[in-house]
Amino acid sequence: MSKRQGPPKHQNTYAWKPNLGRKINETEPGGRFRPLSEITGVCQRCRDQIDWKRRYGKYKPIVEPAKCQKCSKRAVRQAYHNVCRDCSKNLGICAKCCTRVNELVGRDVKEEETERKALEEAIKGARERERRTLLRIMNKGKGGESESPVPKIADRSREGDIFPAATLDEYAEQARDQEDDSDEEAGEFVED
Repeated sequence: MSKRQGPPKHQNTYAWKPNLGRKINETEPGGRFRPLSEITGVCQRCRDQIDWKRRYGKYKPIVEPAKCQKCSKRAVRQAYHNVCRDCSKNLGICAKCCTRVNELVGRDVKEEETERKALEEAIKGARERERRTLLRIMNKGKGGESESPVPKIADRSREGDIFPAATLDEYAEQARDQEDDSDEEAGEFVED
């Protein structure tokens, strides 16, 4: 065994890539059509470990739900987790290492559902053109590199032109008010 310590003697010329030269099946988990689920309910250290496994080709997705170590139900649905989502949230522990944590990474399913419902309601109130724009931006965000729903504009001077309101709820209310105003104006012309 070598007694040499410190950095490597020769730096690699390119980074190691897992599955280099293998054709990727887009329908398998981790492919374009079936992306891996978001890592939730774990501490930052465990999230980094799972993320490392994903990046370097060591991640093995879970096939069937595993047994929770706290409640003994088959409710663990994410790979490398030992505790189900409910027990993790109720006890305030990391779902992977079971240590007490102040803040867990990721969002809860109920929060995602309420946010999705609010977004759908805002989209229903918008005009067709804005609705398609919002859906296009949301789908682009799911694609990978851009996580923010704000469109990327080279110069931010036109940012207020696309969405004049700060939140989607305000935008939906403005759209409803404009529709009501246009309905009232149409009614006035009909009476003449």
